[in-house]
Formats: sequence, C-alpha cells, structure tokens
Amino acid sequence: MDTSQLKRYAIQARRDFISAVAARAKRIGADADGVADYQERGDFLILGEQKFPIEYKGAFAALRQAIYRKGFDHIIDEVAYTWFNRFVALRYMELHDYLPHGMRVLSSRDSNSSPEIMRDPTRLDFSSDVNKEVIRELFEAGNREEELYRTLLIAQCNELNAIMPFLFEKVSALSELLLPDNLLSSDSIIRNLCSEIAEDEWQ
Repeated sequence: MDTSQLKRYAIQARRDFISAVAARAKRIGADADGVADYQERGDFLILGEQKFPIEYKGAFAALRQAIYRKGFDHIIDEVAYTWFNRFVALRYMELHDYLPHGMRVLSSRDSNSSPEIMRDPTRLDFSSDVNKEVIRELFEAGNREEELYRTLLIAQCNELNAIMPFLFEKVSALSELLLPDNLLSSDSIIRNLCSEIAEDEWQ
C-alpha cells in the first residue's frame, strides 16, 4: 500500500482542522483573552448577533475555564486533534461496513452529496441520550440540515463510546461547542477527508 497519499493528507489535515476549530471559536466569541460575555434571554444565550440554546451555558463556562487553565492555542489544538481522530475512525468504519445501522456517516455510496445518515435519520435507533423528537423536528423542518447533521454526528460518536470508549470518549460540552461549522459544505473538513484519500487506501 502506498502511504504517501495518507502522509500528505495528514500534514494538511492538521492545519485544516486547527483552522476550522479556531474559526468556530472566533464565531462564538472565544479567543486568547477568554470568552465574550453573553446575555440570557428566555431559552437562549445572545452573543452579539448570534443566538445559542440555553443548554450551551455550561459549555461556554467550560470553555472559559479551559482557556484560563490551558491557554487558547492548546484548547484549539486538543479539540482539533480529537475531532480528527473521530472522523478518521468513522471514515474507516463506514467504508468497512462496521456501523450497526449500515449507513455512511460522512459520505454516500452514490452521487448524492449528502451523507447517507441524513436521508432518514428518524429510523436510527441510537441508545444514547439523544432526543429522537429533536432529530425528527430538525429533519422535517427541511431547512436545518447543518444543525441536524451536527446532532447526528454527536449522537453517533456517543453511541460508539459504549463499544470503543478508548477512541470515542463521550463528546464533552466543550468539544461539541467547538465542532466546526459548515460540515456539509463542498470544502468542509469532512468532505476533504473523503475526497483527498481514495477509498482503496483505507484498506
């Protein structure tokens, strides 16, 4: 097997994942100085022009504390490395048909650009604490694909935690908060992972 393709990708992927996580951090008001203050309004946290569910309150607190204790760059590097490991493992598993539901999580076997897991997520039977009604609501909305996909990715990783805790640790609030944006776009870190390395190279 020619591993040169893998080595080239790994070098670039580290930069790409760090950049994507850092961009997400910036969007939610986090930098080397800490985390911007938000306003609580009903069931939401308001940060500038952005609105987050009130459930993110603990994640913002965890991020603020982590930046204070470890430093911003260290947190970004750590989270990027964690998501990279998860996505590489998911890619390997989907190509070898190791996922119990039989669908690809990061890609599609046909020309459809959406990952197979997005086609009918309401029939997935995750045993983790994911709210199936939330998945149904996001799916039926028809215009919340990015939010739905983030929810499914996190649920899938938490589901695999029961089988392989050494690789799929429970997704922490901080890790979820810093999961990069635009994961369904044509130039996302996930799309690049699937396109840069030929499927045969995953054997």
